[in-house]
Amino acid sequence: MGDDMKSDPSLRIRSLIGSFLADPSSNSLWDQPGERAWDEPLVGFSGGDDPAWQSLKEAVGPFHWTPSEAFAQAFPGSSLPASGLTVISWILPQTRPTKADNRKETAVPSRRWARSRTFGEEINDRLKRHVVESLQASGIEAAAPTLLQGFSWQNSDRFGFASNWSERHAAFVSGLGTFGLCDGLITPAGKAMRAGSVVAAVRISPTPRPYTSHTQYCLHFSKNTCRKCAARCPAGAITENGHDKAKCFEYIFGSVIPYIKANYGFDGYSCGLCQTGVPCESRIPLPDER
Repeated sequence: MGDDMKSDPSLRIRSLIGSFLADPSSNSLWDQPGERAWDEPLVGFSGGDDPAWQSLKEAVGPFHWTPSEAFAQAFPGSSLPASGLTVISWILPQTRPTKADNRKETAVPSRRWARSRTFGEEINDRLKRHVVESLQASGIEAAAPTLLQGFSWQNSDRFGFASNWSERHAAFVSGLGTFGLCDGLITPAGKAMRAGSVVAAVRISPTPRPYTSHTQYCLHFSKNTCRKCAARCPAGAITENGHDKAKCFEYIFGSVIPYIKANYGFDGYSCGLCQTGVPCESRIPLPDER
C-alpha cells in the first residue's frame, strides 16, 4: 500500500476508512448479531495552512492547537511547514436503529445510543489508530490529536469548557458540516454522528466548503425557525441564545450517567436527545422545514 498511498492518498485513505468500518469485527457493538455500530462514513480533507485554523485558535483561546501544533506534539522538532500537512476528518453517522430508539426518548438516552456513545467511541479511537498506523507503514508521519498525551480540556474566555482539539471543528474546516443551535455539527448525513481526525504529513487537495457561514445549515440561524433541539433537551440547556454547557454537563453527570449505570449495566456518558427527533437528525434540513 505504500506507493499507492503516496500516489493517490485521498482515494487510499477513503478506502482505508471504509474498509475498516465494513469489517463486522471492527464496526460492531456486539449487542445484536450483525448490527453495525456506525453507518457509512463521510470523509473530508483540509490543509494544515488553512486560515480557518488560526481563526479558530483566536476564537477559542491560545491553548487550542493548530494542525502544526498538534503534529509537533507527536513529532517534536519537526520542521515541516503547515502547508505540508493535511487534516483527515471523518463523520461516523449513527445507524437507523440507534436513531429510532433515541428518538422515542424524552429524558435519557436509549440503550443503543448509550452503547454507541461509549463503545462506539472506542471503535472511533481504534479507527484513528488504524489510520495513523497505516499511514506510518507507508512512510507518512501522522498523529491523532485527541489521542496524544497533551490533549486536554481548558477554559475558554469566550466558550467556557473547551478542548485543545475539536473533532467537530476539524470536520467543519474539512468541508463536512456547519454548527447548529445545540453546538452539534449538521452534516450531509445529519447531526446524529461522531467525528474523528488525523493530522498527516501529506498534501491532499482540500475538500471544498460548500458554505459561507459556520451556522449555515441550522434553521434557527438561517431562517429564525425550528429550535426543535431546544424542545428536545431535558435539561433546558438549549435556548435561542445557544447551548449552556454547564447546565448540559450538570444534567448528564447528575442524572444520565447514574441512570445508564443502574439500568444498562455499564459506565456510560451520553445523552444525544438534541440530535434525534429534529429536522437535521439525518440530513441537512430544507429551508422551509420547521
